[in-house]
Amino acid sequence: MAVSLDMPKTFDRQSASPQKSQHRPVVMTSRRLARRSSGSVGGSAIALAERIVVVEGPTMAECDAFFDRNKPCADFEAKSERIREFCHLHLARDTNIVLITSGGTIVPLEHNTVRFVDNFSLGTRGAASAEYFLQAGYVVIFLYRANSLEPFSRRIRDNTLELFTFRDNDVGIAAKARPQLQEVMAEYAAVRSENRLLKETFTTLADYLFLLRAAAQHLRPFLSRAVFYLAAAVSDFYVPPDEMAQHKIASNVQLTVTFHMVPKVLKPLVCLWVPDAFVVSFKLETDEKILLDKAMRALDNYKHSWVIANELHSRKEKVTFVSKDERFDVRMSREELQEGVEIEKKIVERLAILHQLFVKRRGKVDGVKASEN
Repeated sequence: MAVSLDMPKTFDRQSASPQKSQHRPVVMTSRRLARRSSGSVGGSAIALAERIVVVEGPTMAECDAFFDRNKPCADFEAKSERIREFCHLHLARDTNIVLITSGGTIVPLEHNTVRFVDNFSLGTRGAASAEYFLQAGYVVIFLYRANSLEPFSRRIRDNTLELFTFRDNDVGIAAKARPQLQEVMAEYAAVRSENRLLKETFTTLADYLFLLRAAAQHLRPFLSRAVFYLAAAVSDFYVPPDEMAQHKIASNVQLTVTFHMVPKVLKPLVCLWVPDAFVVSFKLETDEKILLDKAMRALDNYKHSWVIANELHSRKEKVTFVSKDERFDVRMSREELQEGVEIEKKIVERLAILHQLFVKRRGKVDGVKASEN
């Protein structure tokens, strides 16, 4: 089995006409593929285990081409409308709002999907961060992969049945579990009573990108009060629908799959969709030597507020905040780790301070613009 990873078509900026890439495709043999079962979605996944060198990125025109070529999920309109109503409710309240993306996206290899490429992510960072943003007074839109971790319920997800007792045909709460359940339920009930949390799911890459664009449209009126906390593990390559098999791919023949590069929607997000928002992205690498360079390159390319850089194996103990003007580490002490403190708590605390400074600076700029007009 061989998988051919073709570079996508490029576009001329002036004519926006498609031109074939001059770069040779990357070919990966079956020894570089690992088949594994997926716990969250039925079927099997193909995990790409080797490094892929991206030679050329897509242009803004290719972002539009992606949305033209793909379709949103069947319930997209309903989800978009719920986001719109939630934003409308809180816009008049002069509150800060954050869109958190969480979990991994899948790339189907068939329309009737059995096989797909999945991105590694349980959604731990996004789910934990949502709780800490709520504690900091933010309103939260939580856009997450179906069946990945969610705020609050993540804390009672393991050994759920051990939280309950069953006696005389009656279900009760185990005494040892009562303090934990009371704490979680008290926090959740307070958030729910104030309607400060909206959760919407995605599964595929296309689901995610369509919902992200819709959410950005609805959040645009919040200006600098809107935060985008992009913690989802988004696929870098995909199979366009018109190149996808209709039914399950036969397993008795060699398979060659051509993947196209996913458009980097961070650029239109920052420049066009929500130009006044406070946008934070994450950069995860397995090689710490290239991590900060890639974070700086992302800032240079997309012009957003911050990149939070983390290495795969130390991501729960250390992250590095990177902006165009400064860089600093957020670390966990040994005592904090022993006490069960989560690094997401410190990340959100620092971001809340940075966001308030951002709002003040933007307010001064907006005031100057208003006086000039």
